[in-house]
Amino acid sequence: MRPDQALRQQGQACAALGSPMYAGLLARLADDWAAGGPTARVLAGHEDLPAGSALALRLLGSVHRLVLERRAGGLGVLYPSVGGTWDPVAGPEAVLGLLSEQPEAVREWLDRPPQTNEVGRSAALLGGLLHLDDALRLPVRLAELGSSAGLNLLADQYAVGDASGPVHGPPAAVVRLERGWAGRPLRPWPGLRFVERLGCDPRPIDPRSTAGRLALTAYVWPDQVARLERLRGALAVAAAVTAPEVRPQPAGAFVEDLRLREGTITVVWHSVVVQYLDAEEQRHVVDRVERLAADATPASPLAHLTMEPPRRGAGTPGEVPVVLRTWSGLPGDGEPRVLGHAAPHGLPTTWA
Repeated sequence: MRPDQALRQQGQACAALGSPMYAGLLARLADDWAAGGPTARVLAGHEDLPAGSALALRLLGSVHRLVLERRAGGLGVLYPSVGGTWDPVAGPEAVLGLLSEQPEAVREWLDRPPQTNEVGRSAALLGGLLHLDDALRLPVRLAELGSSAGLNLLADQYAVGDASGPVHGPPAAVVRLERGWAGRPLRPWPGLRFVERLGCDPRPIDPRSTAGRLALTAYVWPDQVARLERLRGALAVAAAVTAPEVRPQPAGAFVEDLRLREGTITVVWHSVVVQYLDAEEQRHVVDRVERLAADATPASPLAHLTMEPPRRGAGTPGEVPVVLRTWSGLPGDGEPRVLGHAAPHGLPTTWA
């Protein structure tokens, strides 16, 4: 895919997902690439990246990183993430000015895959757990694929509410996913407790490091202030508690190492991760979950909870099914249940 096509396609996705700033900026950058402007010079050498490489988000994340580091001149006055106000005319021209003046600084991150840790997806995880039957409401061992910085492994530290107000979580929670749930009310689980938190990622991010916080913030779209606030709250939580272990492993190797433990429910969870795994690794994950399920008993059950698009590009934004399968060695094990649908960034999750 040509870079201008990739830029336009990502711009359309940003428009559909509530970022008019990035939608307009990407359209202007696509025009500039086609005209041989500074965008083309910055992206030179990256024209042959596959469509799934998210070239547009690499470029935008690199620019945002320079803004956050106060290395982008006067561009900061236009970025809402640092208190500025975006101008749909002056903003794109200012970004083009940065590409022209600091091309090598922008290129520094073009070889880096974008990486986010969408805290809003914890609403789907927590709500999915509240669908567990009483017999399965045991202490939770949470195992997450594609954990990034592990912020969703801290989901039990967050509060979630629906239109009626707070429903679940600590009353004084720093991260409050207000109106995170819609649709059918959920049955509370006051005793929900994570006794183990373990994740994997090919390139884990340390949420306590300056570099880690910068990377996570840079890939959040600057005009989506609520997402930024959730991220900053989760980073504060991560700094105050024992950080979950996120192993630098591919998903297949990670699930191969999992074992069930008596007196707990092992929950394998992932959100918008499968599309980044090749076909062989996808099969490996599915096969290993099935083999692990064969060991499940009422005293050591297994749950597989997912928030994954049916396939890349399927449906419209907002239609990401939340699916739960459970095993406890009893008849009826393993039947998939579509619990509801979540917005791509998690909020709201609407229960069927």
